[in-house]
Amino acid sequence: MMRNRTDRDATLLLYAASLVLSGMFAQPATAREPLSIEEQGSFAVGGKVITNPGTFNPRQPTPAGQTLHGDHAYVFYQIPVNRRKFPLVFLHGTGQFSKTWETTPDGREGFQTIFLRRRFPVYLIDQPRRGDAGRGTVSATIDATPDEQGWFNTFRVGIWPEYFPGVQFSKDPEALNQYFRQMTPNVGPYDPEVNSDAFAALFNKIGPAVFVTHSQGGGLGWLTVLKSANVRGIVSYEPGSGFLFPEGEVPEPLPSSGGTLAAIGVPMAEFMKLTRIPIVIFYGDFIPETPSDNPGQDGWRVRLEMARKWRDTVNRHGGDVTVVHLPEVGVRGNTHFPFSDLNNERVAELMSEFLSEKKLD
Repeated sequence: MMRNRTDRDATLLLYAASLVLSGMFAQPATAREPLSIEEQGSFAVGGKVITNPGTFNPRQPTPAGQTLHGDHAYVFYQIPVNRRKFPLVFLHGTGQFSKTWETTPDGREGFQTIFLRRRFPVYLIDQPRRGDAGRGTVSATIDATPDEQGWFNTFRVGIWPEYFPGVQFSKDPEALNQYFRQMTPNVGPYDPEVNSDAFAALFNKIGPAVFVTHSQGGGLGWLTVLKSANVRGIVSYEPGSGFLFPEGEVPEPLPSSGGTLAAIGVPMAEFMKLTRIPIVIFYGDFIPETPSDNPGQDGWRVRLEMARKWRDTVNRHGGDVTVVHLPEVGVRGNTHFPFSDLNNERVAELMSEFLSEKKLD
């Protein structure tokens, strides 16, 4: 007899808690087996070409008659020996690029390598107009604005200059230096449609795969599902915006001291595509339960609340969404980047359990 989704959600939470208590999340020894990689490479995908009017003169070159290839995504991939069935496609969040998933700020293996060791093909994206995909078709101005202490707060490492007690982030000054240096600007306007078009092109190129998203990338994940049937599941870490609801069922905007969070309405036929795949959402620690005057934390209070509203709506229409608040399953101290925190092996085990349960491995 099939269990209902409430039962399945409870089972997942209890399983995660049991793993924590039983010590199965212990950090591995420093010595590791060599990686066995069958293939690796990189490519651009999606985007468009602009052709300037006129005739190109190679002896007196001007923009006339020349082209501009831009708005593509850049993808680096590795395929291990004895690979699993479904690749993992990793997408960063705002102000970030593929570095998000690579070596952690304190020098340990990130999810790119952790899951490569678990025999998953891994694909790391730089979204259009960001990082190695820094060739946009729309001009923009990049301001060199000091803002890192604000990000320290928004990413819930602490309240500058203090770290949260028990935070799973190294207090080595070099770790913070590396953390700040992985911030990367947009070189063109952020455009969810441009980005999700490129991601859909990626899934159409590589075939069925699991989308692993972070923060701003969460909403882009939902949009990509609407554009490609090859997204077979989603693991979303702390989605921050872009929650899609059926038209007529969009909840009221949620105010916080960090700003107001609004959801987006889409036609029911489009929304129903989100009900056809398993989705799990993870949020870390230090998210207040009641309104707070600290915007760096309070914005995440309403995002967690919106994620739960979204879960309930998708599941009411026959979907399979689980929201896991890590402290509730005994995994404590995580920042906005659970996958690169000091306990990222614990966080990875929860993801592996989801993939196994949903037959996505």
